[in-house]
Amino acid sequence: MRFIYVVLTMVMMAACSGDKRPAQELTTPAGTAPKDDFVVIGDQPGPDSLKGSLRAKAEGNIGSTKISVRYHSPAVRGRIIWGGLVPLDQVWVTGAHMATRVEFSENVSVDGKPVPAGAYALFSFPGKDTWTLVLNSNWQQHLADEYDQSLDMIRISVKPLKRDVLQERLQYSIVQETPTQGKLVVRWEYVEVALPVTVMP
Repeated sequence: MRFIYVVLTMVMMAACSGDKRPAQELTTPAGTAPKDDFVVIGDQPGPDSLKGSLRAKAEGNIGSTKISVRYHSPAVRGRIIWGGLVPLDQVWVTGAHMATRVEFSENVSVDGKPVPAGAYALFSFPGKDTWTLVLNSNWQQHLADEYDQSLDMIRISVKPLKRDVLQERLQYSIVQETPTQGKLVVRWEYVEVALPVTVMP
């Protein structure tokens, strides 16, 4: 009888241990990404249930030049963005947390000014009628805490476009318009701005 009890106990223990699933199946809720991964922000006309600013990426090509962006994507969440969460006419990281990093695989030009291949921080000065977009050589910094205008590679003025459809989370995209020309587009709330990029043919 004691032998049968011992055997049953061992069978039950084996069954319980065999029912355990790998940890990653239990700790990644649907609709989220692992902490060491980047999400791609698509068109999003409504809020989501995710908290905080998501680690995000955008990648694309203009001609043979690859452009990649790494940033944190905040959400609107019913807040006043321009002139509220993001002050007007002040330097902004054009994202959240760490500086938004833009990397070009080859030499390009922006507004006729040469930009060598490499990584840059994309800062902006949002305004009511005009934005200033900046590529700065110090891309490894928290927000704009160490922003130094003397390290700016490019500063250009652009007109913001007003969109009819809400973009809930900050979104970057790379748009090719001709074999050698395109733009890096930033959309958030109802506003869109673009950095023009020309690549070598």
